[in-house]
Amino acid sequence: MKVKFIGGAGTVTGSKTLIESNGIRILIDCGLFQGLKALRQLNWKPLPVLPSTIDYVLLTHGHLDHCGWLPRLVAQGFTGKIYCTSPTR
Repeated sequence: MKVKFIGGAGTVTGSKTLIESNGIRILIDCGLFQGLKALRQLNWKPLPVLPSTIDYVLLTHGHLDHCGWLPRLVAQGFTGKIYCTSPTR
C-alpha cells in the first residue's frame, strides 16, 4: 500500500490523499486550496497522477477544502465513482 499526501499536508486546506493498493487508486477528499494567494495558486497545478487513473473518490465531508476541486478532477478525466454520506452528497 502507498499513501501520498497531495494537499492538506503542511497546511490545513486543499485536502487530497491518494491511496494505492493492489492496482486500485482511491483519492480521499478532493479539496480546493484556500487562503493566501500562494495557496490558491496550487489549485492550478496538475495532480501527480492522471485523474483518469483514479478509480474512486471518497469524500469525508462537504467543505470546499475537501470537495471543491472535484469539478477540475472530472474536467481532467476522472470518470470513477464518488462515495460519501447522504448529508455530504
